[in-house]
Order: sequence, then C-alpha cells, then structure tokens
Amino acid sequence: MKSWFFGLGQRLGQGIGRLSMRSQLLLGILLPVGMLVGLNAYRLYFDALAAVDTAYDRSLLASAKAIGEQLDVRNNGGVPTLHAAVPYSALEAFEADNRSRMVYKVSGFKGELVSGFEDLPAWHGQIPARGIYAALVDFYDDVYQGEPVRVAVLLQPVADEDGMGMATIQVAETLQLRRTLAHRVLQSTLWHQAALLAVIAAVVWLVVQGATRPVRELSRAITAREGDDLRPIHAPAAPAELSPLITAINAAWDRQANLLAHQKRFVRDASHQLRTPLAVLKVQVQSAQRGDLSLMQAINEIGQTVDGATNLANQMLALAKVEQLRQQGDPPLQDWAETVREVALDLAPLIADAGLDFELDTQSCPVLGHPWALRELVRNLLHNAVKHSPPLGQLSVSLRNNGDQAELAISDSGPGIAPSLRPRLMQPFASGSPGGAGLGLAICREIVQSMGGQLSLENRAADAGSASGAGLIARVRLPIATPPRLADNAPT
Repeated sequence: MKSWFFGLGQRLGQGIGRLSMRSQLLLGILLPVGMLVGLNAYRLYFDALAAVDTAYDRSLLASAKAIGEQLDVRNNGGVPTLHAAVPYSALEAFEADNRSRMVYKVSGFKGELVSGFEDLPAWHGQIPARGIYAALVDFYDDVYQGEPVRVAVLLQPVADEDGMGMATIQVAETLQLRRTLAHRVLQSTLWHQAALLAVIAAVVWLVVQGATRPVRELSRAITAREGDDLRPIHAPAAPAELSPLITAINAAWDRQANLLAHQKRFVRDASHQLRTPLAVLKVQVQSAQRGDLSLMQAINEIGQTVDGATNLANQMLALAKVEQLRQQGDPPLQDWAETVREVALDLAPLIADAGLDFELDTQSCPVLGHPWALRELVRNLLHNAVKHSPPLGQLSVSLRNNGDQAELAISDSGPGIAPSLRPRLMQPFASGSPGGAGLGLAICREIVQSMGGQLSLENRAADAGSASGAGLIARVRLPIATPPRLADNAPT
C-alpha cells in the first residue's frame, strides 16, 4: 500500500511538472483554497444546524411552558391526579410553517399518560446540571413514527389545594424546516466561496500572464534569431528572476561561439597547411612517374613528405582536442610527477640515440588536469628539447613543488631562441626550425592556459668552457591542487 501511494504521488508530481507555469500556480493556489473552502463549508453546515437548533429549541420550550400553564390537580377519590385540557390546536401558534409538525405528551405524577400522543417515546434522560434556561428542561434528538424529531422535556411543578406533584411535558418537532434553513445557509456560503475562488483564479491568471510576458518575449526573440546568431541577449527590462537564466544562456552561447570559432579556424588552418604537403607529394609522385629520380630516392622523399603531413595532422588534431577538453569542465586530480617520468621513459630511446647527458629530478605535484593534456604538454616540450640539443649535449628535467605552484623546467643545450622569433614563437604554424609544423608550442600554450598556468621560454648563458650552445629553459607553472581531506570520523 505504501509503495502504491508513493507511485501515485510520483506520477502526480510528473504530471504537474509537465503543466505550464500558469497552470501550476492556479492548481497550487486553487487546490488548497478549494480544500479549505470545502472543510469550512462542512464545518459551517454543522454550525448552522447548531444555531438553528438553538433558535427553534426556544420555540419548543415556549410550547412546553404553554402546555404547563394548562395543567391543574384534581382530587380523584382522595388521590391527587394531574389533569390537562390542552387541545392540539394550541400548538399551531408555535409551528413555523406547514413543513414542520409538532406533537406533545404530558405524563402524570406516576408517569401515566395525561394528554397528547401516547406513541411518543418516553424520556429516560436527566436534566442538565447547568442549563442555559431558567427551567428544568432537556433537549434531545429522537425518532417518532420513523421520522427524526427534536424533543424538549420540561419538568413542570403543579400545585393546587387538592395536591401537588411534578408533571413531565414532552414537545417534539420534525426537522424538515431546520434542515432546510441549514441548507440555505450552506448554499449561500458555497456561492460566495465559489465567487471568491473565481476572483482568485482570475487574479492569478492575470498576474501570471503579466509576469510571464517577459519569458514569452524572450522566447520569441530567441526563436526569431538565425542559427548562427550567438550575440549576447540584452534584456534590461526583464525581471530579476530571469537574470540568472539570461546569464546562463549568454554564457552557453559564448562557449558555443568560441567552439564554433575554433572549429572554423581549425578547418581554415587545416585546409591551408595541408595543401602544401599534398601539393609537394603530388609533384614528387609525378617526378617519380617521369623517372626524374631513382626509385629509392623518390620513395624516400615521398615518405618524408607523408611523415611531415602525418605529424602536421596529428598536431592539428591535438590542438583541437585541447579545446574539447577545455569544454568538458573540471579535470581530475593527477600527480604530475608520474606523468613526467612516464613521458621521459617513452622518449628514452630518442634521448639515448642522441647521446645526451640526461638528468631527471621530480617531486610529487598534485594538479588538476586531464592525463592526455599533461602527457602532451610534457612530450612536446621534451621532444623539442631533444630535437634542438646537439649530440652529447646536456638535457635536464626538474619538477618542483613550491607549495602553491608546481614548476616544470626543461633545460637543453641547444641554440636558444632568436630575439626576432620570440614574439611569435607560440603562435600556430610559427616554427623555429626548418621542416617543423610550428604547432608544438602552440599546443603547449593552449594546454597551460586551459589549466590556469604559465608557460615561458628563457635563453640561458653558456657555461664557461662548454662546447655546447647556450641552451633554452622551458618553464611551466601550474597551480597545486589540494587533495580533499578525509573526514575526522573516516575509517583508517
């Protein structure tokens, strides 16, 4: 049964959730108000009955007193006997209309019938200790001839020179008139309450219609826009409640605009940059077909061109992936030192082939970053350092935890950076060496910026007596991520 009620409540909640805001407000206001009106009408009906009973009980008491005034005591063989001369017509003055009927019964000192209707059920109650009337009277509900009646019982002392005693007078009245009056009060109240509900519904509808007008206008403005129109929404007259929604829409459109701009730039750069190696490849194939070069030389040149185009395509895809990772939200927590050691191990054969004096020193540095982005960053910087270091040169990689920042320094013994090349070196397709795609440092810059860090390239002075060049230091600074603390009561 509990699960059934839970399922019903869930279905009702889903149904209400699909309604419009206006319908939800109307339902949310009118439903409880309607229930309150229903409970109030139910209570009012019984209060009206009680008020009508109080009013008509006075008439019953007046009828009983009028009958009591007609009683006297007569001596019947030395025994005082109660005598009543009450015609039924005496009660007509107390009948409200022909919808109600009154009957009475007078019982003597010993309970014998003196006058009235013998089949009226006898009274077996008791007089209330504290009544509201200055008389020995009791009121109760009973049934007479299968019809509900209201009965007043009056204990009337009767005294005469022939004797004295206590007479019991019962006056009963049918309830049609009382119920009719209570129904009239209830109907009048319900009509007034219905009118009140109608006024509330109209006011809510008008208020909601006016309050939701900015929402409808905003919806029409957005619908009327072109598919590529991602300009921010300007709605100075919008209510304060819509400000978070407008801000969120503008932020989403801004991200979408950046993504579209990146995609357009990627397509433009790809079409421009891949056109050259493809044209070279076509010339090389035509030259090989004409026999201008030997077969092996032609194959080697074609292979070099394919390798360059493949490297260019991979780097362009990597640059596009950086933007995709930027849109994915919060990155996971990673230990940068593990990534640096893994990349150094992967490039160990390349370092060994160059005969470099390699040094690796790392400290644990927790940072927030995607594993692929961290690996690509370290791989590009280390690969560039290996590529530009002369044979038997020096190459060092150090990773330091400075408390609030993690600093990666990759130092080579290459020629460094020419001053004329420094301003544009990190721009896409700006290469510092012949044959390079010019995307490695651009990828590194995008990765570092997406992680809230800094990338710098610094020439260093040559050591005294060193045969190698001055060299270059690539520094990357990323914010240290604080691991979440375990709760005090967490198990150890």
